Amino acid sequence: MKRELDGQVDEILQDKTGSVVGRKKGSSDDPRILVIGHMDEIGFMVKEISDDGYIRFLPLGGWWPHVALGQRMRVITSKGPVIGVVGSKPPHLLEPDERAKVMKISDMVLDVGVQDKFDVRRKLGVKEGDPVVPDAQFTIMGNKKLYLSKAFDNRMGCAVALDVVRKLQRVKHPNTIYAGGTVQEEVGLRGAQTLAHLVDPDVCFCVDVGVARDFPPKPFAKREKLGGGPSVLMYDARMIPNLGLRDLVIKTAEEKKIPFHLTVMERGAGDGGPVHLSRLGVPTIYLGAPVRYIHAHNGIMNRSDYDNTVKLITEVIKKLDRKTVKSFTEG
Repeated sequence: MKRELDGQVDEILQDKTGSVVGRKKGSSDDPRILVIGHMDEIGFMVKEISDDGYIRFLPLGGWWPHVALGQRMRVITSKGPVIGVVGSKPPHLLEPDERAKVMKISDMVLDVGVQDKFDVRRKLGVKEGDPVVPDAQFTIMGNKKLYLSKAFDNRMGCAVALDVVRKLQRVKHPNTIYAGGTVQEEVGLRGAQTLAHLVDPDVCFCVDVGVARDFPPKPFAKREKLGGGPSVLMYDARMIPNLGLRDLVIKTAEEKKIPFHLTVMERGAGDGGPVHLSRLGVPTIYLGAPVRYIHAHNGIMNRSDYDNTVKLITEVIKKLDRKTVKSFTEG
């Protein structure tokens, strides 16, 4: 994030948890507009290692255990990445009652090439506390508009924050932009809290994936689909967006003919939770490109949804002068 911000911003700031932002001044020092994605992804941590080298692991973020079995993983050790696979019992060995169960993550093991007299600690450098991440490659699919990758949640949001800064390089904006990434969103929205205290923003855009639902057995909502434009959140478990800011986002999208859809997330929350409660409160909204199959090894995103997210945020920021921002909380 620091590398990509370098040369695009006036100053790079970092809090003591690791969250990073770049400051880009427009025609005024304020209002301060914060645009963030979270830099962490869902993964695991080495919990314990058996005498023969099998690894037990604990989840970092929300996993449905079914999607982990049989998948390739990378253990990030002090000696470098180590490839392994989550062991899965062949169907030939499954008892009838086992077939109907969802196996607990606490009962799974990671095999990094276990064999008699091969010490994974000494030979590979694996130790308790090491991060474990999915081993998956970015791929442009047969439909060239669609991208397949791990961790669009939230590579997408981090990239949007960077591209918004790039779009505003030669564009007049009546404010100062702080764009960057937070840490530890998936384990409790932690970095957003410290970063909001550092920046003290007047408005915040939390950029994160929308939950696409356009897959079988039956699409739940026609709007929450790839190609439907940015998801604009009306509600999540930790935040209801500022209504003035929400209405400005919707009005801008309609004026600029940017496709979008409104959505809710009843059983999850994003970085807006701690940000909008920072200090005296911050008008905050959550939006981003919808992605299929989030919180798994691979997700699918439509590039046009990404581009429209960048365009929408950029167009709204161009309108955020002191009077407009003041109207969100006074009236």
